[in-house]
Amino acid sequence: MLQVLKEQGVPVAEGALHKMLSITAEEHEIFSRRLSAMVREGQIMRNRKGDICVVEKLDLIMGRVQGHADGFGFLIPDDGSPDLFLGPKEMHKVLHGDRVMLRETGLDRRGRREGAIVEVLERGVTKLVGRLHSDHGILFVEAENRRISQDILVPKEESMGAKSGQVVMLEIIQQPSKNAQPIGRIIEILGDYSAPGMEIEIALRKYDLPYEFPPEVDKVSAKFSDKVLQSDLTGRKDIRHLPLVTIDGETARDFDDAVYCERDGDGYKLYVAIADVSHYVRPTDALDREAFNRGNSVYFPRRAIPMLPEVLSNGLCSLNPQVDRLCMVCEMHLDAGGDFLDYHFYPAVIYSHARFTYTQVAAMLESPLGEDANRHTQLLPHLQLIYKLFRLLLKARERRGAIDFETIETQMIFNDQGKIERILPVKRNDAHRLIEECMLAANVCASDFLQKHKQSTLYRIHEGPTPEKLIALRSFLKEFGLQLSGGDEPHAKDYARTLAEIKDRPDAQLLQTVMLRSLRQAVYSPDNVGHFGLAYESYTHFTSPIRRYPDLLVHRAIKSVLSGDAYSPGDWRQLGMHCSQTERRADEASRDVESWLKCFYMMDRIGECFDGVISSVTGFGLFVALDGIYVEGLVHISELPSDYFHFDSAKHMLLGERSGKRYRLGDRLRIKIVRVDLETSKIDFVLAGKGD
Repeated sequence: MLQVLKEQGVPVAEGALHKMLSITAEEHEIFSRRLSAMVREGQIMRNRKGDICVVEKLDLIMGRVQGHADGFGFLIPDDGSPDLFLGPKEMHKVLHGDRVMLRETGLDRRGRREGAIVEVLERGVTKLVGRLHSDHGILFVEAENRRISQDILVPKEESMGAKSGQVVMLEIIQQPSKNAQPIGRIIEILGDYSAPGMEIEIALRKYDLPYEFPPEVDKVSAKFSDKVLQSDLTGRKDIRHLPLVTIDGETARDFDDAVYCERDGDGYKLYVAIADVSHYVRPTDALDREAFNRGNSVYFPRRAIPMLPEVLSNGLCSLNPQVDRLCMVCEMHLDAGGDFLDYHFYPAVIYSHARFTYTQVAAMLESPLGEDANRHTQLLPHLQLIYKLFRLLLKARERRGAIDFETIETQMIFNDQGKIERILPVKRNDAHRLIEECMLAANVCASDFLQKHKQSTLYRIHEGPTPEKLIALRSFLKEFGLQLSGGDEPHAKDYARTLAEIKDRPDAQLLQTVMLRSLRQAVYSPDNVGHFGLAYESYTHFTSPIRRYPDLLVHRAIKSVLSGDAYSPGDWRQLGMHCSQTERRADEASRDVESWLKCFYMMDRIGECFDGVISSVTGFGLFVALDGIYVEGLVHISELPSDYFHFDSAKHMLLGERSGKRYRLGDRLRIKIVRVDLETSKIDFVLAGKGD
């Protein structure tokens, strides 16, 4: 069809195309459906006369719309070419996420490529969450997603009786057009904006996170026994006699991994047993489809949205103490210096001898005669041995040159009303690091095993800095008399060397932050380009199949090698992109919820003054992180002392034109809180005066 249309060299009427292709009367309906599909796919379009045109002949650009809270937007082209600016007039026709065709119209005042929308190919938003408002009797919903700047009108008969100010779920029944605003109907009333837990209900819907298991998943889940069956043990190695233990945080409910270490001559034998989720979740079944859809578990303060139903995530797959559990085991043999000699993977049945917390294990290792150690005298020697091996693995990590950025993680403590009482830093102890090193070792072995057997899989890849970011980083470090070695392609060792050089400097946090921001985000991909940050040539995720879909795929790939079969779940590249996207979605939703909770926490502190550090510098102001309470807010550029301030992105600095006053990343400031906006989750600061 495309070939015939191209050969004509001009737009063609549908009737004429019927004759050219000898379409019979019986074939008209099927032919029209095919044409409609080609329009949706952006291959053809109809002109004003209804004639069919080949899109590539019209010099049109296809892509997805990315909205901005201020009413303008951009087209992100499918072909990866530079973005095009869409003014408010064009954005009135579409919503964030729509797929469109546009014609480039020239450059705007700022020299950006600009376009005009010709055709909407696909609507990206059909449902959204937002707040209902009433203005002179007209109801409308303001979307929680700030990239959707248009208000959606709601006819009274479609309001379900919702009251102004309530949070609602809305279905769009009329999409926006050149001359009309979008119209929607309310399909769910979530409740008052400040109700406990509402921030999570909003985030679930705003990010389109699956939070209810479909009936077919419940149906499959109901068939599982509450314990491992005798028939499940066929073909498995029985290592229930080994005193494996789980070590996790106090609030953990699903236990993916259990560990055990013993002497092997002069060396060590390390067992890392990982829940055998692949035994219960079979390719393409209802559980698998939903696990793929979710991609990973999502963790909010006080609530988790699991990837798998509770019967598996907290039950059959969780390595709970004193019960039999099915596992995939990575058995590693290391020499006296902690270097790897060999490893084996096999399905097994284990019996966890204890469930420890990081705090308990750290106390037992620090005080072998203490209360915790006395309660577990039989297990203590094994923990001490694994700790000895951990110290060797840590030295190997240093020799490898893995980057170890010091970041502060926080924990929110809530009151009975579900609001934050205080925010505390989470201190990582040696027990955290011990488990981390064991998991890294098993992940590296899994990656090596699949690579050796030429079995495709999803690697966890982390690329080094882009050439542009590398130039900017070196320029920044030069200002401080520092340099990053490694030439055009630095290694993790080069970063680690510079980090070691700056660790005792007063500006170490500033320098580390800039170095961290120069690196790219880790993603999942079938292309093994290594993991820059961990300094591994090959790395994958094997150790958390209860909460990460890529790990489940890796387990299936390992099992296929062990059984001599080839394994392909489909397009590995598409799978990697999907899993990376669901991971980002979960991170963004969690950040959203934390930001809202922190805003609520700070509402009673308007007018108070705090000390803090500049955590980010932008063209519109300074973000400041407050000491001790780990909350961020903005000092807008208009609130800085009277001057014209210019943003220097390379130096992470705002510089006053007349005064020469500098505000740089890492500088300390004293600020006053002047405004907290729950709707946008933003906190505004001003510089504190001398009397504050």
